Amino acid sequence: MKKLLILNPNDNVAVATVNLPAQTVVEVKNKKIVINNDVPVGNKVALANLQSGANIIKFGQPIGHLTADVIPGSLVNKQNLATNQTNEINGKVSEAFDIPNLNRKTFMGYRRKNGKVGIRNDLYIVPTVGCITPLMDVMVQQFKAKHPDNGSFDNIILLKHPYGCSQLGDDFEQTRHILCDAVLHPNAGGVLVFGLGCENNQMAGMKAEIKQMAGIDNQRMKFLVAQEVKDEFANAQQMLEELNTAAANDQRVPVPLSELKVGLQRVRPDGMSVFTADRLIADAASYITANDGTVALAGIPTLAGAEKEIIARASDKQAAARVTTIFNNFKHYYAHFDSQMEKVPDDAEDHIGISTAEERGLTLLRLAGKGQVTTGLPYGQKITSNGINLIESPDNDLIDSSAEASADCQMMIVSTGKGTPYSTYVPTIKVASNSALAEKKNRWVDFDGEKAANDPNGSAELVNFIIDVANGTKTNNEKSGLHGLAIFKIGVTE
Repeated sequence: MKKLLILNPNDNVAVATVNLPAQTVVEVKNKKIVINNDVPVGNKVALANLQSGANIIKFGQPIGHLTADVIPGSLVNKQNLATNQTNEINGKVSEAFDIPNLNRKTFMGYRRKNGKVGIRNDLYIVPTVGCITPLMDVMVQQFKAKHPDNGSFDNIILLKHPYGCSQLGDDFEQTRHILCDAVLHPNAGGVLVFGLGCENNQMAGMKAEIKQMAGIDNQRMKFLVAQEVKDEFANAQQMLEELNTAAANDQRVPVPLSELKVGLQRVRPDGMSVFTADRLIADAASYITANDGTVALAGIPTLAGAEKEIIARASDKQAAARVTTIFNNFKHYYAHFDSQMEKVPDDAEDHIGISTAEERGLTLLRLAGKGQVTTGLPYGQKITSNGINLIESPDNDLIDSSAEASADCQMMIVSTGKGTPYSTYVPTIKVASNSALAEKKNRWVDFDGEKAANDPNGSAELVNFIIDVANGTKTNNEKSGLHGLAIFKIGVTE
């Protein structure tokens, strides 16, 4: 890989792929450039003489303007770069993503009664309230004692959370809705909804919302209230056996890639992320949307830096309006707490090459590849259109990944430079930006992004792995039983 990488033909900066000491001579576009300052990996280097006030172009877009003159080889960061937030972003990102030339246009999934498709036949146990979650561990232990291989299911997943009681108004309604989203997820071959009986989140309310959203499948959904029975464990085991029997004959069938829905995340990046893991994921996302599949992005406060670019990439006026509504909702949310949504990147971000809000937003948007932005989804709503979907959710990988799963994403793909053990309740592919992380945390990381980025067929390798996971290959979070659910809390506790 070249020491300096130009991400877009229109860029006037290049990205360092290694640490470049001052006075290093680097060849770019058949010209030799002398590096004037120490440049950490991932940071920007000016390619020409640029005067103060000139826009810096990265990803083919302005990411800010210079506050001082620079010469070729100069480091461009927060010390000489300021935001353009009041200026218009013009044009669209034109980076030529590599769409692998593969013949894999289908995957093997589980077709559900309602027509949706899951990539797993999992058993979900969903508590209506946090105080009963310890009982779920016992229920699973008892079931696994009889079915050490999980019976008819690929995984048994406890969707533990601390909520469901002492919540008010919209905060309570939001919690209940996210739990109902999980109950209705196509990856679930069976669901036991488990309640206590005296909580705010009453079982009757859960049933009513599930019925309104999609209907109750009595064969695949069971409901148990602990205070209403003598032995909740005996009742639970009976219900779990009924679910196990109902799922026993489920079979995978060929499904077109147009029915694959993938959530995208960028978690704890490093300086290499932008040209290794991020690029590979962008290529894979482009492949999925080129085959009429769906990718989802959350983290609206970060994406706000690229709001105008996102609207410019909207598929039609209705999509643009929905996207605008999502951004406005979050602006109002921040304003309610006397805070501003678009913040200047901190020193840690600047050190890895993210210097302005625009650059941060465009970097996250880049994960989604070259497809059109087809909608903006309110928090907790299900995906109904292909292409790129924006989901109303904050900058929190736990909440964002759960929001994407709640929207019916069957899997997550995460770019990470430092690693994270967290995964939501769907299979999660962790793509490491560097080989050292992939080796060090091989129980967290599924794919070595640095190694693949140096392989001409690296993007195809990632697409193949994604389809293999859709077909049933287990991710490391599944192998280790690492699953979670995080809910966006917006109100006070009673």
